[in-house]
Amino acid sequence: MKAYVFPGQGAQFVGMGKELYENNADAKALFEKANEILGFRITDEMFEGTEEGLKQTNITQPAVFLHSVILAKTITDFKPDMVAGHSLGEISALVATNCLAFEDGLRLVAIRANAMQKACEANPSTMAAIIGLDDDIVEQVCASIDEVVVAANYNCPGQLVISGEVSAIQKACELLTEKGARRALVLPVGGAFHSPMMEPAREELAAAIKETQFNEPSCPVYQNVPASAVTSATEIKENLILQLTAPVKWTQSIQAMVADGGTEFIEVGPGKVLQGLMRKIDRSVEASGASLE
Repeated sequence: MKAYVFPGQGAQFVGMGKELYENNADAKALFEKANEILGFRITDEMFEGTEEGLKQTNITQPAVFLHSVILAKTITDFKPDMVAGHSLGEISALVATNCLAFEDGLRLVAIRANAMQKACEANPSTMAAIIGLDDDIVEQVCASIDEVVVAANYNCPGQLVISGEVSAIQKACELLTEKGARRALVLPVGGAFHSPMMEPAREELAAAIKETQFNEPSCPVYQNVPASAVTSATEIKENLILQLTAPVKWTQSIQAMVADGGTEFIEVGPGKVLQGLMRKIDRSVEASGASLE
């Protein structure tokens, strides 16, 4: 079975999508439609901007979304048996499977990005990557700290990102290093994504999601919150609302896709971040005979 996976924030690079824009008329039309919907030429930021500018959440998220979705729409034999998206990438996956219209998906991404940016500015917070410890040890340490710090991204075995208040993240990194973490690295991000500190953003996005038309996807979507196949438009909506304050269960999602018959995994979007993670997920992808592209 063929599985398509869509990356999230962090996969961006200057020049992303430029070749698509210049060589495919349908892609160019979609990029120009995006410029109109957003009210500014995001293509200028994507094709000829700066790395620093592209790191801004309100630029990064729609940029990664656009590259992923437009690339999917230009694949002539795009017929997935299953899809998944890492964080932001989940909205890309929903558009690619016709659960969401392109225009609606882009509007939700723009609202999501702006709401998250506001939440970051209101409450200073951050994230850290913990390398080389079992998930349960990281979870236990986070639970022992009185301030806000939680497991946010289960990227692959031995790589878990935590999220929360700055002082709590610093304390957690110290304790986890004592527990034997190979690395406890504070990340250069603007806020505590996928944590309770994103509650104001979740509420703002929830209102927009509730007003948006969702259809049943063309194939099962393995969403971040349940880490299992979902086909009900109602359930997809509910899980998408929960996603901003819930952890991204990427390890569990890929394992579920393999267990359900996924044999060919294709990353759609900028970079190859997800390919690297998939190869480390219990080695189950490669051990199953599945291929990665």
